Amino acid sequence: MDYFKDWQKFSPKGATVDFFKTQKDDEKYIGFDTRACVPPEPMLNAMLALKFADKNTKIVMINHKFPAGLIPKIEKNFYVISENLEGEQVKLTFSLKDGASLEGFDFNQTCHG
Repeated sequence: MDYFKDWQKFSPKGATVDFFKTQKDDEKYIGFDTRACVPPEPMLNAMLALKFADKNTKIVMINHKFPAGLIPKIEKNFYVISENLEGEQVKLTFSLKDGASLEGFDFNQTCHG
């Protein structure tokens, strides 16, 4: 399934997958699909995508499984909504928590699993 079919493709520096963007009403969305990637690529792309987050921009990640190593690293600053897809695949939507700031956030964090 092509989750980002009608979204605009773009290529941020450092991404290993295609990134997409769209806007719905007052909210912007940045999306990427890491189902075909192996660690640490999903984490690296997620950290890159989270740099685009703000109070009006949500991040959508499609992954081959729930990224258990990612969530503890970001949960202080981000809400995470997880939707189960086919098999173990998941769709995650990240949004910046109310009052949270990306200032000082370590975007260079990695995990290997």
